[in-house]
Amino acid sequence: MFKRTIYSEEHEMFRDQVRRFVEAEITPHHAAWEKEGRVSREAWLKAGENGLLCAAMPEEYGGAGADFLFSMVVMEELAKAGAMGPGFSLHSDIVAPYILHYGSEELKQEWLPKMARGEAIGAIAMTEPAAGSDVQGIKTTAIRDGDEYVINGQKVFITNGGNCDILILACKTDPSQGAKGTSLILVPADTPGFRKGKLLEKVGWKAQDTAELFFDNVRVPVGNLIGAEGRGFYQLMEQLPQERLLQCVRASSALEAALEWTVTHVTERKAFGKTIGDFQNTRFKLAEIKSQAVLMRVFTDRCLEMHVAGELDAVDAAMAKMLTAETLCKCLDDMLQMFGGYGYMWEYPIARAWADARVGRIAGGTGEIMREIIGRQVTGGR
Repeated sequence: MFKRTIYSEEHEMFRDQVRRFVEAEITPHHAAWEKEGRVSREAWLKAGENGLLCAAMPEEYGGAGADFLFSMVVMEELAKAGAMGPGFSLHSDIVAPYILHYGSEELKQEWLPKMARGEAIGAIAMTEPAAGSDVQGIKTTAIRDGDEYVINGQKVFITNGGNCDILILACKTDPSQGAKGTSLILVPADTPGFRKGKLLEKVGWKAQDTAELFFDNVRVPVGNLIGAEGRGFYQLMEQLPQERLLQCVRASSALEAALEWTVTHVTERKAFGKTIGDFQNTRFKLAEIKSQAVLMRVFTDRCLEMHVAGELDAVDAAMAKMLTAETLCKCLDDMLQMFGGYGYMWEYPIARAWADARVGRIAGGTGEIMREIIGRQVTGGR
């Protein structure tokens, strides 16, 4: 039996705590959140109280000062429970690191403790109606006017967009400079001129509050600039490997959980006088899926080790993201088939997992973009 070695005893003790929290505070409410299109603020506050948010943040900024793997434990347990609604990972492992790595001391002191407590929910706004994987194509502008930036534009498909209290905005501070004119700016959600659109109705991830965001002469202090002006594109590229790795971790855990559900179903469900699991086709398919799940987990854990050591590069992350996202979709489709008509019912977790998985081939850079990143490296940049 395959045994993981990446986690320590402390990580596993934390896992027990997270699992109990998910069972008590997430799973019982997730169906209601799917209907509402968002996770309750109470759940965010409880997650903060229990140390599930910003675990890897330094203690001086309200975090636990733990290593990155503690955050991955949270993601794994949510994925195993089929709870894709809480945007805890984006908040803790994507938004907060931008502030930690590039923000001023004032911004860190003001926002990171609130994020760790769940009092301020974070989002990152990159995608626009005409700019998805092509981050260089964004049109939202932030033009300096004295000691303020004046922001105008629109964003779409923004995770945590409905609940967010702050967001990291990718915008053009110098539209004439292309990628070199891109900057990141922190925008509080209560800033005049900032408006959240309606929550978007998605194929999956129905409990995740995904929204359009609008900026109409939004004024923020120049001190809200994240890092240096014109460095936004490079900052995004530096952080994207971690974002893509998060999706690999989620995919691996989701596949393992779905395999457990499916094995239980095929060993109990009968057809033509025997269980579905007695048919050779079922056993062969499950053998393939089990092997794929182990390969995904080994590769993902190796990428986690590399990331913790500061060695994970864009190409490794792209390969991991592409393979895990596409393998998950294929395997879930095969497993859903084994449930027959029940697999198409939303009340069954396999149906929700199947719907939730599809965005993995899009979010964080499409599979086609991943192939382009890998292909350029293979051909020496040609």
